[in-house]
Amino acid sequence: MLRAILSFFGSIFSLITIGAFAVALLVGAIFMMYSRDLPNTDELAQYTPPTISRIYSGQGDLIDEFAQERRLFAPADQIPDMVKQAFISAEDKYFYTHKGYDPLGMAKAALDAAQGGRLRGASTITQQVMKNFLLGGERSAERKVKELILAARIETTLSKDEILELYLNEIFLGQNSFGVAAAAQTYFNKTLTQLTVEEAAYLAVLPKAPSRYHPVRQMERAIGRRNFVLREMYENGYISMEEYERAKEAPLMSVQNGDYDAFKGQIPDRDYFTDEIRRQLSANFGEEEFFGGGLSIRATVDRELQDEAAKSLRRALESYDRGQGIFHRVKTKLEPDTLTGEAWKETLFNTVFPRDVKGWRAAVVLKLEGADATIGIEGEGEGIIQGADVKWARPRLEDGKLGKKQASVDNLLDVGDVVHVKARDDGTWSLRQIPQVQGGFMAMDVNTGRVLAMQGGFSYQHSVFNRATQATRQPGSSFKPFVYAAALDSGFAPNTIVVDAPIEINTPQGLWRPKNASNKFYGPAPLRTGIERSRNLMTIRLAEEIGMGTVAQYAERFGVYDKMNPFLSNALGAQESTLMKMVTAYAMFANGGERVEPTLVDRVQDRWGRTVYRHDQRVCEDCQLASLDDNFAPLIVSNRERVMDAITAYQLTSMMRGVVERGTAAKTVNLGVPTAGKTGTTNDAKDVWFVGFTSNIVAGCYIGHDRPRGLGRGASGGGMCGPVFNSFMKQATAKYGGGKFDVPPGGYFVKIDRFSGAVLPNDASGDHVVSEYFRDGEEPTFGLGAVLDGGFAMGSNLNLFVRGDSNVNAVTEVTTSSGKRAVIPKRANFGTLSAGGLY
Repeated sequence: MLRAILSFFGSIFSLITIGAFAVALLVGAIFMMYSRDLPNTDELAQYTPPTISRIYSGQGDLIDEFAQERRLFAPADQIPDMVKQAFISAEDKYFYTHKGYDPLGMAKAALDAAQGGRLRGASTITQQVMKNFLLGGERSAERKVKELILAARIETTLSKDEILELYLNEIFLGQNSFGVAAAAQTYFNKTLTQLTVEEAAYLAVLPKAPSRYHPVRQMERAIGRRNFVLREMYENGYISMEEYERAKEAPLMSVQNGDYDAFKGQIPDRDYFTDEIRRQLSANFGEEEFFGGGLSIRATVDRELQDEAAKSLRRALESYDRGQGIFHRVKTKLEPDTLTGEAWKETLFNTVFPRDVKGWRAAVVLKLEGADATIGIEGEGEGIIQGADVKWARPRLEDGKLGKKQASVDNLLDVGDVVHVKARDDGTWSLRQIPQVQGGFMAMDVNTGRVLAMQGGFSYQHSVFNRATQATRQPGSSFKPFVYAAALDSGFAPNTIVVDAPIEINTPQGLWRPKNASNKFYGPAPLRTGIERSRNLMTIRLAEEIGMGTVAQYAERFGVYDKMNPFLSNALGAQESTLMKMVTAYAMFANGGERVEPTLVDRVQDRWGRTVYRHDQRVCEDCQLASLDDNFAPLIVSNRERVMDAITAYQLTSMMRGVVERGTAAKTVNLGVPTAGKTGTTNDAKDVWFVGFTSNIVAGCYIGHDRPRGLGRGASGGGMCGPVFNSFMKQATAKYGGGKFDVPPGGYFVKIDRFSGAVLPNDASGDHVVSEYFRDGEEPTFGLGAVLDGGFAMGSNLNLFVRGDSNVNAVTEVTTSSGKRAVIPKRANFGTLSAGGLY
């Protein structure tokens, strides 16, 4: 009997042993099968998670950030123990003791499932790292086996803190925040070291399902789960009873609930400047590196000047728009059922609408009463637009025609319309609109090419198209200095006489008769007058004389065009270019003829602080000595290419100073420091320009419709862009100064009559006396032999030299300090001077 019993139990034991052995073999076979072709865990040792790239101003302030996954990488030694302990308590209390997986936890999970409980994964932090980094998120037994194998492997490759570092920087914690550092900023606007125990515990709640524990919508549930994590931290010995009791009673305060200011609210609205940096660096470094490489980008922007650029351009665009007296149809509307009570506030807040115009607020029309309108203003409550405020505007009707002007808001708006408003001094609100006319403005340092300010339109949030860098427009007369630069380098002098008379040219499109803006002809005049008064016919004759091939070479050398078509009309700026190219080219006039490359970025550093790009390549061998001695000025050696003779650059600058002092920009540009520049107005005033510079800063403006059409009678570069330049440069010169233009060696000054080009005595004075700079060995010729007709006939009995824009014959008299008078002939007959050509 005993033997039978022993035999029975022996059989049972044998079966169990064989079964266990078989199970072990099966498990071993499964693990061996799934261990093939697994990802290499060694790669995690070099893993660098995608992190935010940030842009800083020239003064070091954070001004923008770009990321596909908003993550701030925090090394393990910079993550406070309290934060680590909160996540370990919430996710894996045996993290520091297990081998990558938790058999006891797995057994408990299996038992719970067998008893009908909820199926849970029982994954350790190490297993979650494997899932997130190497395997993906599908739920299957196969993935679980692979997860266990890899978890065991990674424990032999990385330390516990290195595994925890990967986990805490990779996990998604809601609100587009990846990793604990970004989440601390998103929910509490704090760094990791500033977090309280209860805040750390709340973050540890989020990995499971961030939306289930939203700090506002699911506050009760979030607090309950947070307090569970706090209890775990207490039971694990990480916090004291006093800390636990205090923390669990603390309210759940967050950015989302309005308890803290949002971090994003501390960063300026994205604008054309930082978006242009994104565009350029994405092309240079690749989008993946830019959006995830954790780049630290030091921009060249001066925020004060950037704000002034935006304000100055907007003022000009709005002034023109309101002068047209047309109100554009409202496109954004709210449904009537969203306007009851206080409901409009949330609806308006969630409505996509431009909000980046300083001083303007988004508002919705709540009701119309008589001539006035009651509006709901974002962040302000209710207000009134009075009928008298809108009497400037005519509505655009359904059929495209214009309605009548009325001092009544219901002539323009309906209930539910979303509009812009601006506060008035009397407590009411003024109706505003984004103009249909657009423009661009930019300014840069003439010596380094550092762009200090860039505004690519009225509102970035309304239109991201950057008209400073992306819009190709006709520069008009602002191109003329390149024609004159080519002429000066070709042997002509500032007092060379060019005839201003009618021209006819046969073209494939028909007979072309260029004309001056005034529709007048002024006879012979010096080169200087051609720029100061923007004479088209003088410029055409000059371009024909030196050859459009030469002009094209200059335009390409300065970077205005990649390839310029050698047509005479292009001497008047008919071929399109960009504002950035024009401003860069003018910088080379201002700095004496050295090439500059425009840049919006001074330096780019990677996530480890290594410099991967630096714009300024000039050599400064004495800079270390200067850092030791405040009285020692270092010598910076320029290694830039020279694109223009320095004397030519100075002569041209002197001539363009005349544009500002007495020419086409004299009425609108007045800075109190030496300033040069050139206006530009294209045919029918479709585009108007002004580009100008002081000794250290160059700035340019253009205004026009995105779909070119005339700006109307009286529109001009001097009248519309001149004030933008002047307003901006007043602040720029107040901050950066502006001295005399450097006179290059190798020349001498001669006093010239600016109307006739005649050489005057050294002691001559008067409004018409200018000091021109000539090269050593170059004699300032004057007389009929120095007259340039460009090969075109001029007709007979044209005035020889006249005052200003008058067509009345005049005698030029100059009184010298010794009392002598120099008299210049007043008429000459040029009937026999023509070299042939068209009349």
